[in-house]
Amino acid sequence: MNTEDLQKGLKRMSIFIVLCFIGPVVLHQAFKNEGHPYFWPVCIIGGIICIASIFYGFWGIKTLLNGLLGNRKN
Repeated sequence: MNTEDLQKGLKRMSIFIVLCFIGPVVLHQAFKNEGHPYFWPVCIIGGIICIASIFYGFWGIKTLLNGLLGNRKN
């Protein structure tokens, strides 16, 4: 077990959890105010946050598995 990779994985998973809640809230607020002039910038920011959440989720799981099971040998 690699504790350094395990700590990195837990940090990435904590970022994933935070982004997982912030992204949909921002998107919801954007879609509630479709007539507002800042609709598109807020909608794009919310989409980017959601995509970053998915990215950090996969990256965190991969790092956690490498920390727990060791790196794969090809």
